[in-house]
Amino acid sequence: MATILYMNKKLLLLATAFSFLNIGYSQFTKRVIFFKDKSETPFSLSTPSAYLSTRAIDRRIRYNISIDSTDLPIISKYIDSVVASGAVLLLGKSKWLNAVIIQTSDNNALAKINSFPFVVSVQNAALKSAPKSNIDKFSPVTNLTTYIPFRTEQITADTFNYGASSNQIKIHKGEFLHNIGARGQGMLMAFLDGGFFGYLTNQFFDSTRNRNQIKGTWDFVDNNANVNEDNSHGMQCFSMVAAYKQGVFVGTSPDANYFLLRTEDVATEQPIEEYNWAMGAEYADSAGVDVISSSLGYNTYDNPIFNYTYADMNGNTTVVTRMADLAAKKGMLVVSSAGNSGSSAWKYITAPADGDSVLTLGSVNSSGIIAASSSFGPTSDGQIKPDIVSVGQNAVVSTTSGTVGNNSGTSFSCPNMAGLATCLWQLFPQYNNMKIVATLRQSADRFTLPHEQYGYGLPNMKKAVGILLGDVSTMTATANNCTTSINWSSKDISTMRYDIERKLPGEATYTILKSVAAKGTVFSNQTYQYNDVITNSITGNAVYRIKQVIDTSSLGFDAYAIDSATVILLSVCTTTGVFDLNNSVSKIKLFPNPASSTIGIQFLETESINNLSIIIYNMQGQLVYEQNYNKPNGQTTTQLSISHLQKGNYTIVIKKKEINYISLVFTKQ
Repeated sequence: MATILYMNKKLLLLATAFSFLNIGYSQFTKRVIFFKDKSETPFSLSTPSAYLSTRAIDRRIRYNISIDSTDLPIISKYIDSVVASGAVLLLGKSKWLNAVIIQTSDNNALAKINSFPFVVSVQNAALKSAPKSNIDKFSPVTNLTTYIPFRTEQITADTFNYGASSNQIKIHKGEFLHNIGARGQGMLMAFLDGGFFGYLTNQFFDSTRNRNQIKGTWDFVDNNANVNEDNSHGMQCFSMVAAYKQGVFVGTSPDANYFLLRTEDVATEQPIEEYNWAMGAEYADSAGVDVISSSLGYNTYDNPIFNYTYADMNGNTTVVTRMADLAAKKGMLVVSSAGNSGSSAWKYITAPADGDSVLTLGSVNSSGIIAASSSFGPTSDGQIKPDIVSVGQNAVVSTTSGTVGNNSGTSFSCPNMAGLATCLWQLFPQYNNMKIVATLRQSADRFTLPHEQYGYGLPNMKKAVGILLGDVSTMTATANNCTTSINWSSKDISTMRYDIERKLPGEATYTILKSVAAKGTVFSNQTYQYNDVITNSITGNAVYRIKQVIDTSSLGFDAYAIDSATVILLSVCTTTGVFDLNNSVSKIKLFPNPASSTIGIQFLETESINNLSIIIYNMQGQLVYEQNYNKPNGQTTTQLSISHLQKGNYTIVIKKKEINYISLVFTKQ
């Protein structure tokens, strides 16, 4: 059935469902009118600010998404002609479908509409009487009342006392996201559901209301802005993300901004709800939403003539799935419940969970065990669905009285993961929605062996961060004789560190050379450099590796390799006699150190040494000075002019015939 996806939804009486079988096709009063084209539009693809918000345009630019005809508004004169054709009430508009939804019992009006050359087809949608107001009260979003800048990577750290919701966050290591500062700041989420009863007075949303995080509401069923008096299902889903009461109940993305959109008429199950969903997704897109959380599913209706079969769950048939995939094409991350049919004859996922670009959630309990009711995959065309699972069985939610309660179903695994996915994406805005989907799958515990109910399994948000850090980071290593300059960059925060590792020619294992503390005061891009002077090695390949340790707390240790690089050692970095590096430290001194204009090199070795090279490198491994020197008998001193060097640290390398004698560090004041 088309249903809100939670287990205790009131079922319609069987007799009521079968009574629709005897209703004539002509008695449908709600219809969808599909138009031919948009060729006469006054709008231009080159000036999208007329019909898209700045934030929606920002998203398209950032992810190289083309603005196309589906973004253009419907041609107004087509709509006017339909409304003027008789006793017609306009209920909705979908620019993505190039269609309007009307209510009429006027057969003459229908005949006239069908005769219009710009009308492609007319399809029945529902029997229910018209809402109290007309859709014309609703105008598409082009700019938010308060513009939310597109998110940046400046994420300040924080921690939460989750209270009752602790397990459903920590089962995914979601607290790691919050602890490094990602709580949804700057992100925009939309909830498509059946109502958000009591959200205006519920204590768990006090912070959300006080900080003006709810950016808009709309009821696509009754065509008004009030969603507070409707069904409580959406409010419960919303609470899993937005609740903020420390020590009692904290959601997965409590600092995000939100739209609350009612698209589902809980009292009935009719195809018009799929079109409402499409309009809700369009609204979200036009407003610049990042993430849609939708705990709705469709497969059967009050009138069986509209029912879908399992074969229709192929990602390309149902209206709601095609629109969900289009929403993803527009750059939004669409998160959907899989369905609660696992124990029923239907068994499988419902639309739009079959969308190939939709992140579909199955339900597990607090121990990670699948709920028997959680719907099975795959799709009829063989896609692995659900994609992943989250806590949905006995999930912690808000009750209608604003206390902590529990509810079960994939309805709740969906927002739980939608909030965490929002925080993850917040950290890596350079990657698009499908990269986030792929990363969540890859981080899950069944990624290498997916299952028909678990999908790829239970995601690990710490692992997901490590995967994306591995993608965003870079590393280079260049050798200059026996000195290697290593440069790397990544995103980090001060609770992290880097381990520099090396494997010399002939060695089988890596050795840690140095641990470098991360320097990000917030989670952001940072660059680093390190010079390694090799003192004992044969010629050949030396391999360097950087491991970013992303959790250095006493509760966890997770290291992810940024990259590895191989350098070729052309010199033998070891000698005997006066060139024995183990003995040479005491035979050469630098003075003064630090130095300003000149620095002296004192050779305490008494024998003569011809054809020495004295070379100075900066900390980036660049050669800044070089001269030849023949050391005479006895202890000698030579002076080098360093007045041309900038302030900072430098390395002096003394070598003979490309063999390092010694490397010493000095500071230029």
